[in-house]
Amino acid sequence: MKARELKELSEEELQSKEEELKDQLFKLKFQHALGQLENAMKLKNIKKDIARIKTTLEEKSRGTE
Repeated sequence: MKARELKELSEEELQSKEEELKDQLFKLKFQHALGQLENAMKLKNIKKDIARIKTTLEEKSRGTE
């Protein structure tokens, strides 16, 4: 997910997307712990997406889009 796409979403949409990604991250961590995760890069990508969303939310709350 690109930062440009995130800036077009509302704060509510961003928060719901963040919760969705956190849930997905939890499931992937569980798979990784059990040795069932085939692509470990998914963990890294989801963490980056969560960070992008948090940054975008912070920018929106400060009004510095």
